[in-house]
Amino acid sequence: MKVLIFGGAGQLGRCLQDRAPASWQVHAPTSAQVDITQPAQVAGAVASFVPDVLINASSYNAVDAAESDIDRAYAVNAHGPEHMARAARGCGARFFHVSTDYVFDGTRQSPYTEDDTPAPLSVYGQSKRAGELAVLAANPDAIVARTAWLFSEYGKNFVKTILALAAQNKLLTVVNDQVGSPTYAGDLADVLIGLAGRDAITGGIYHFAGREVVTWFEFAGAILAGVPHQLQPITTDDYPARARRPQYSALACRKLQALGFKPHALSENLDYVRSRLALIDGKLAHAVQEGVGNHRR
Repeated sequence: MKVLIFGGAGQLGRCLQDRAPASWQVHAPTSAQVDITQPAQVAGAVASFVPDVLINASSYNAVDAAESDIDRAYAVNAHGPEHMARAARGCGARFFHVSTDYVFDGTRQSPYTEDDTPAPLSVYGQSKRAGELAVLAANPDAIVARTAWLFSEYGKNFVKTILALAAQNKLLTVVNDQVGSPTYAGDLADVLIGLAGRDAITGGIYHFAGREVVTWFEFAGAILAGVPHQLQPITTDDYPARARRPQYSALACRKLQALGFKPHALSENLDYVRSRLALIDGKLAHAVQEGVGNHRR
């Protein structure tokens, strides 16, 4: 199976490449090689590789910056995915697009289903919702996978930030009145890989997120389990931000659970990520040491 991945350098993109079956022929062009906001470049990449599956793992996810960078947010989160959806449909490839829990306004107190009406509060959420609509209009057979609070051993994410700050022995203040579902990017990658191997999957929106529903403060506590730390809860009002966030954005994932896709426990995923980070840090330290040694010789 030939699989084309846009956004291969991000958390999800790297997990997809790590976990791709040996039978897959994967091509993940960099943003320098293919600008997804340019329809001709997207079409050219698809026509050149002729994939069986196209996965969009790219995203403009700087939530606060998007408030003043509206054009760029829409270019990456809405127009780019539309270009991909059209190109995939044109060559007969199955298309998978990843969206976000931030398409909801957070006024519920129970997990959002795929049938609930989106009402995004921020430019980021609005651009992602526009992307969902554009993708399904251009390619009704596309799969739109909404996820939430993504973390992994790769890139910049909440887990790595909290661990780095805790290592500095500083008091950490973390919001305790925003609720969501932390999701390991590797679990989401496994879902997309599994869906790509199934023929009888109806196009549309599917939710996939972690099984636990927690606040950012509770998430931080889970990250730092067994690690000396100073953690203090604060409110959203105590931590002003340019973009509004939903107070509650947990996702109900019954559609994918019915197909047999379930996430691992948060504690299990965090243990795995911490072990991977230790391994990566160890390799980097060894490489630096070897480099110094080679230089001295």
